[in-house]
Amino acid sequence: MRNAARAELGGNQSLSSVVGDSAAELKNTASANIAAIHGITHRMHLLALNALIEAAHAGEKGAGFSVVAQEVKIVAGEIQRLAQGLGVDLTERVDSLREAVTALTGAARSERLVDLALNAVEIIDRNLYERTCDVRWWATDSAVVDCAREPSPEACAFASHRLGVILSSYTVYLDLWLCDLKGRVIANGRPDRFDVVGTDVSQKRWFALGRGLASGDEFAVADIDTCEALGGAEVATYVATVREGGAVDGRVTGVLAIHFDWEPQARSVVGGVRLDPAEARRSRVLLVDAADRVIAASDGRGALTERFPLKTEGRESGCYLDAGGHLIAFHRTPGYETYRGLGWYGVIEQAPE
Repeated sequence: MRNAARAELGGNQSLSSVVGDSAAELKNTASANIAAIHGITHRMHLLALNALIEAAHAGEKGAGFSVVAQEVKIVAGEIQRLAQGLGVDLTERVDSLREAVTALTGAARSERLVDLALNAVEIIDRNLYERTCDVRWWATDSAVVDCAREPSPEACAFASHRLGVILSSYTVYLDLWLCDLKGRVIANGRPDRFDVVGTDVSQKRWFALGRGLASGDEFAVADIDTCEALGGAEVATYVATVREGGAVDGRVTGVLAIHFDWEPQARSVVGGVRLDPAEARRSRVLLVDAADRVIAASDGRGALTERFPLKTEGRESGCYLDAGGHLIAFHRTPGYETYRGLGWYGVIEQAPE
């Protein structure tokens, strides 16, 4: 449905361009014809004037000719007044039409950009919804549950092996970490790549959020951040509690953290927005978090360092012109299924043509 709406808006924009061009052509043609009429009436005035002069020279014999000359002059004057009125009226109407067409084109462009902004944030939320399912599911894996309950060297090695098997089927994760309740990593899925076992993560926000979850049905997620232990990569970390027996209401024995490889996935989303080449050259597609922080940008600039304060004025979506004349289109995430989202926005910043 949304794709159809985009196609319709694109069609309206093309139609608007045709109408605008036709209106301009009509105005030019009408102006040329009215100018020709003015030229003809000017000549009629001259003929009438010459006729009056000749009639005066002819005296009484030219009296009839004088009457005709006067009528020619009157007719020429009426034609001229009609042409002037037609020119003013037609110019005003054509200008009004062109203004309406410009407004229609602008509205279609704005609606299309808002729709594309929504599409971008929806795609990433659908992706992250799957992450919330993954972490809760894997937290009930028997190898993970057994290791959290009794983290012997053998149990930790088997848990790491099991996490590695899971990772081999997923390309969107950098690593999976099993942590004890003190915030110490006791197993991870890629020990050959990331030597993190024994790392203290107790001060990480995601661990504190995960540690406080009320049941195995819940999950937590921190803001997008860089992780030094994962080579400084940008990650979205989702966590769930590991519980005794894998039960939803079992005693908490550990925390499972899954580190989503954020940067390449987000870059694919913002870079995949369907703008035509001319639009793309003057547009910047962004994902902005709830704190106005840029977390992804189609031009690769500003991720996790730039603030983009949106002027939403309480709206879920909309567009406006900034001080520099850029059109800013935005849409807040609507979430996906049971994932409410994190208050992020899809944003398109487009420079004037």
